[in-house]
Amino acid sequence: MNASATGNATHANAHGSGIGAYIAVWAGLLALTAITVAVAGLNLQKVAIVVCLAIAAVKSTLVLFYFMHLRYEQRRIIQLIIPIALGALAIFIGLTYSDVLTR
Repeated sequence: MNASATGNATHANAHGSGIGAYIAVWAGLLALTAITVAVAGLNLQKVAIVVCLAIAAVKSTLVLFYFMHLRYEQRRIIQLIIPIALGALAIFIGLTYSDVLTR
């Protein structure tokens, strides 16, 4: 076994996730995408937007925690990242609405 394969196996064991966890998260993301498409196809009016945004929030959380490895970071780093991300999102939404209102 070469050094990189050994390092990857040690890394997966240290964090407690292997390929099975990634496949489960991927399957979950596919299922949530199918649910989003199904909900968008229904005539639910404004409720569809809320449901689709909630599903998108769950999907982004899965991607952040598993594929970007934030699940294994220290709590302090996550507590720092979340307000920064929400602030950036608020700025983007605010600038978008200000542009729409001035048209």
